[in-house]
Amino acid sequence: MCRLFLAPDAWNRFRDLCTRGRGSEEFPEILSRQTEIPSLPGYLAELAQLEWTLNHVETAENSSSPPVNQISVNPALHLLRLSWKNLTYLLKAHDNESVPPPECGEEYVIVWRHPRTGEAAVCPATNEDLLVLKMVAEEIDARKVAADGRVTIHELNAAIDRAVRRGLLVAPPSGIRRDTSGFPKAEEIEEDFLSASVFTLQWHITQSCDLHCRHCYDRSERQAVEPAQAIAILDDLYEFCRSRHVRGQVSFSGGNPVLYPHFLEVYRAASERGFNLAILGNPIPERLIEKLIAVEPPVFYQVSLEGLAEHNDLIRGHGHFERVLEFLTVLRHHNVYSMVMLTLTHDNLAQVLPLAEMLRDRTDLFTFNRLSLVGEGAKLQLPAKSDYTACMEAYAEAAENNPVIALKDNLINIVRHKKGLPPFGGCTGYGCGAAFNFMCVLADGNAHACRKFPSPLGNVLHTKLAELYDSEAARRYRDGCRACRSCPVRPVCGGCLAIAYSLGLDVFEERDPYCFMSD
Repeated sequence: MCRLFLAPDAWNRFRDLCTRGRGSEEFPEILSRQTEIPSLPGYLAELAQLEWTLNHVETAENSSSPPVNQISVNPALHLLRLSWKNLTYLLKAHDNESVPPPECGEEYVIVWRHPRTGEAAVCPATNEDLLVLKMVAEEIDARKVAADGRVTIHELNAAIDRAVRRGLLVAPPSGIRRDTSGFPKAEEIEEDFLSASVFTLQWHITQSCDLHCRHCYDRSERQAVEPAQAIAILDDLYEFCRSRHVRGQVSFSGGNPVLYPHFLEVYRAASERGFNLAILGNPIPERLIEKLIAVEPPVFYQVSLEGLAEHNDLIRGHGHFERVLEFLTVLRHHNVYSMVMLTLTHDNLAQVLPLAEMLRDRTDLFTFNRLSLVGEGAKLQLPAKSDYTACMEAYAEAAENNPVIALKDNLINIVRHKKGLPPFGGCTGYGCGAAFNFMCVLADGNAHACRKFPSPLGNVLHTKLAELYDSEAARRYRDGCRACRSCPVRPVCGGCLAIAYSLGLDVFEERDPYCFMSD
C-alpha cells in the first residue's frame, strides 16, 4: 500500500536502505526520517507501521497457544497508537472504492489473529475495545469498573463476551463439559454441544403463588430464605461460575417469584454480580415490570398457557388466558423478550399448534414441556406414545413456518435425525441439562438436579454449590440414562428423566418411554 504513494526511484531507494539495514521491519522508521521529500504524505510512516504489523500477524507461525486459566489478552494482538485516523480504510479498500481520507488526529488501532480461526484482522479500537483490554490486562475487577463508571456488570460481561468471540481476548475452556465416555460424539454433533458457556440456577425463591394450577409440581410448605441467606447464595453462585469459567444465569421462579417479600432487593443483588436474569412467573402489574427494568431488563420473562382459553382457564383459573395475553402486550411495549410455556398433557395435545398460531404475533417464543406426574400433576394424564410422536412430527414441521415456535423437547431431535437434519440443543441447549448446565434451588435452599421430579443434591445453605455439583449424586443425574449411551443424538437428547420417573422407571438405567428412535 505504501508503494502506491512512491515514485519508482523513491521506492528503489528505500528498498536499498532496507536491504542494507536489518530488513523490511526498518521501512516504517526509514520513512519517518525522510523529511526532505515533500511529496510524501505525512501519514505514510504510520501507514507503513500499520501495514508491517498486519503482515507480521498474517505471516507469523500459527501455533496454538496453551490454554489459559483466566481471560487474557490475545498474545497475537497488537495495539497501535497513531497520530492519523482512517488509515485502516486504506488497507481494506478495494479498487475504485470510496473511503474516508486520512486525517490528522489520534486513533488507536488493533491488529490481531483470531485464536480459533487463525484469520488476521485490523480495525480502529472502539472505547469498548480499549476498556475490556485495559480491564483484562490490568486485572481490574468488573465490579469496581461498574461502580466507578456508572455501567452495569452485565453490560461489562457482555462486552467481554463480544471481545472473546472476536478473538481480542482468549478465554479459558469451560469447566462444565460432558464426559465423552458417556456422551459419544457422532459426526453430526457439534463440539459446542459438549461444553457449556452458561450455568443456570433456576431459583424457586418462594412457594407463594397467586394461582392454584391443577398440575402444580409442589404446593408444600417451605420456609423461604432470609435476604442475607439469599445474598450468600448469589455470592456462592458467583464464585462457582468464576471457578468454572462460565457466565451465570439466575432464572427466578416460584410459586410466583415476585411475591417473595425481598424480591427486588435480591434481583438487584443478582444484577450487581453480573448474572443474566430471567423470570418464570405469572402476569404482574406494569409498574413492577418498570421497576425491574430500571435495575436490569430480564433476558426473558416466561409465562404459561395450557392451551386455548377454555382449557387453560380450567387448569390455571378463570380469566388467566386473557390476563396473559394482556401481559404479553405489556412485555412487548417494554421490549422485554417474552416466552410462553405449555405443559403437554393428554387433554391439550390437540391445542398446541392452534395456540402457537394464535401467539404468532403476540410473543417472542412458544414451546412446551411434557407433564411430570408429580405433585398435583399426578392426577392428570400424559398422551399416548403414538399420539405424542405424531404431535412431535407436526410440531417440528410447523416450526419451519411459525417463527415463535421453539424446539425444546429432546425427542424432537429424533425427528430431525430421521430427516437428516442437524440437531438442535434440546431441553437446556445440551440435551438433558440436569446437574450439568442447570440446577434448581427451592425456597428453603434444597437443591435438585431438575425441578420436575425429586432429584435431591443437598442444600445450598449448608453446602457450597461446587461441592453439590461435584457430588456423586449430581454426577449420576448428569450422566443420565445408561440405555441412551450409544444413541447417535445422545449429547443433545437423553430423553426426559422426569418422564421416566413419572412412569415408575429407573431414571439411571431405563430410557424415556416416549423415545421413538427405534420405531
